[in-house]
Amino acid sequence: MKVLAILAAFVLSFLIVSNSARVTTDALAQGGKKPPETIVLAKEAKLGAVSFNHLKHITEKRTADGTRQIACIECHHTAQPAAEAAKHPPHQTAWPADRTTTLTAELLEKDTSETVVICTDCHARANEKPKLLPETPSVKMPGAAEATVMNNQQAFHINCGGCHDDAVKARAALSPPPPTSKKCVACHKKGTA
Repeated sequence: MKVLAILAAFVLSFLIVSNSARVTTDALAQGGKKPPETIVLAKEAKLGAVSFNHLKHITEKRTADGTRQIACIECHHTAQPAAEAAKHPPHQTAWPADRTTTLTAELLEKDTSETVVICTDCHARANEKPKLLPETPSVKMPGAAEATVMNNQQAFHINCGGCHDDAVKARAALSPPPPTSKKCVACHKKGTA
């Protein structure tokens, strides 16, 4: 009888863990706004567009160290109060400037008025004006001699490529490993857009 109880507990634990991403996704689909499953980035890039599986990054343990889901504000860094954003240099901007909430999937689901600022709203293509700012931000990265104009290409490569590089360093046993910042065509695919 004890063996049966232990086996039942093990199976139940396995089902709970393996279905956690689905439960989160199902809850998001029930009301409010639902984060997109896939986003096509860099639609006009010379190397081709990037098909980004947004849903996997927010429902699976995809942080560099593999211990938790990626929080919305790790990419949508303006979606938190400015005081919180400033704790994570080089970020310092909140949108709107008087923002008091921090974007989460739960907030998005509950508050249908919540607006999600997308990367290109602030990080415009080179030689273009961003939608929400008077100009594309220039950021002095740690260890850099000069500021970098953080256009959309720079922002994506630093954020996405940097996280992938960190994941490879932190979890060398990942199979397959995420594409690093040096493997452009692993993400960029002609004809994806």
